[in-house]
Amino acid sequence: MNSDPLDAGAKATRDATPVLAVAGLEVRSHGQGPALVGPLAFELFPGECLGLIGESGSGKSLTALSLLDLLPPGLQARGTLRVDGGAPLAVGGAVQRALRGRTLAWMPQDPLASLHPLRRVGAQLAESLRALRGLSGTAAARESRALFAQLELPDPEVLLQRYPHQLSGGQRQRVLLAIALAGNPRLLIADEPTSALDPRLAEELLALLQGLRRERGLALLLVSHDLPLVARHADRLAILQGGQLVETGPTAPLLAAPRHEATRGLLAAEHLPAPQAQALGEELLRTDGLTLHYPRATQAAVAGADLALHAGECLALLGESGSGKSSLGRALLRLFRGRMDGRITIAGEDLMASRGPALRRLRGRIGLVFQDPYASLDPRMRVADIVAEPLRIHGIGDAASRRARVLQGLAEVGLGAEAMNRYPHQFSGGQRQRIAIARALARDPALVVCDEAVSALDARHRAEVLALLAGLKRDRGLALLFITHDLAAARALADRIAVMAAGRIVEQGPAVELLGGARTPLARRLLGLSGAGDTVAIT
Repeated sequence: MNSDPLDAGAKATRDATPVLAVAGLEVRSHGQGPALVGPLAFELFPGECLGLIGESGSGKSLTALSLLDLLPPGLQARGTLRVDGGAPLAVGGAVQRALRGRTLAWMPQDPLASLHPLRRVGAQLAESLRALRGLSGTAAARESRALFAQLELPDPEVLLQRYPHQLSGGQRQRVLLAIALAGNPRLLIADEPTSALDPRLAEELLALLQGLRRERGLALLLVSHDLPLVARHADRLAILQGGQLVETGPTAPLLAAPRHEATRGLLAAEHLPAPQAQALGEELLRTDGLTLHYPRATQAAVAGADLALHAGECLALLGESGSGKSSLGRALLRLFRGRMDGRITIAGEDLMASRGPALRRLRGRIGLVFQDPYASLDPRMRVADIVAEPLRIHGIGDAASRRARVLQGLAEVGLGAEAMNRYPHQFSGGQRQRIAIARALARDPALVVCDEAVSALDARHRAEVLALLAGLKRDRGLALLFITHDLAAARALADRIAVMAAGRIVEQGPAVELLGGARTPLARRLLGLSGAGDTVAIT
């Protein structure tokens, strides 16, 4: 389906001229072979939000990058663009590039990768203001403060002087938005802007974008794999599969009666089954009064945390960004860079008092799966070497036995022997996370810490990885500490839930009981906010 996404009835009600009309858009490798994307055609009107939705590899980001003439080397786009009803412009020409930043602006997915780590964020914003609007240094500084205030960033004078690593994830994302708005664009292309944010921050960012649409008449192309979240904000949806627009239309009717199997599959993937009860084994992990302080911090990152975890059990550590979840997870491997007080025991042994070989042995009982598989896997190493790395570092086995364990580990996570000689970039996001899980299991740990292990995945890959983790927990008797801000994922995997806020565990207990009705007001608020990601409200 390559027609305009507006149906005839909706089109007839529109009097405005499209900000952007795209026709015949295609992306090909070296300009030859079958199209990776397209041909596509769509329009965007002033103040409108079009949600471009699809799984990893569906062509969403390639579509967005082609509109900005920012495709990677080796890829070529063709087609035409019309801006404000003007003459058609060839995709890939100098005229299209002149629109970038002024008429068409881009808000990339990863703020840490997009912001210069050695420059203050105020200097980076001022640079864009001078380049795009020709402002003087004084005028650029004044406009920077105004933009930060408009985007509800606290204490703009202070934040402008900070470096990216000194800001929270939500603040960094707003800095990217400020830079995107520097040229007063007519259309903003936001590529997965909420994928690394917890539900509250994601809703706040999208509400902010909605306000900008209303106040500025800004058109928004919202690229995402999160159909439920985008559906609450988009006027229209365009569903991509295999580089083709397979279904388009106004949001409410499309969700009420999806016609294409791809749309139905995206909705179905959001419904995750609850875990099956199973017998628990020995206690593997206990923390008593665990308190963590970062250097020079006035408040504890984690204060008085008491947790217990048994073999065959999954404990979900649920909380918003900055609640202390990841700090606690790092402490379990003695990777926390600061003062640690209290007690951590692994199978009855004191982790805090362990040193040298004893510490390495205890660490070997714990596997770790990070949030971003692309960042956590060395891009220069083949998969066989990545999975075997823990075995090689700790001198376990010879080359032949390590290869056999790698093959066994890849098979266990659903990957074949053909994956061994490939590199991480040759896999989808879900496949990369499977590789990361295989590496975490290489030393046969009793406990695996999953730090936001599915937050960057689309609905189908998230469901697949959660099912994989549930199977490993069942078959191996594996204990899982599942750190997340995603209530739906916690509901699908956890036997028990501990809710964190401001460094403290405010409530914990069996998942069924907490999800049925938390006792403390703070836990109820956090669970309610996370519940906004559930699909019940839109299906």
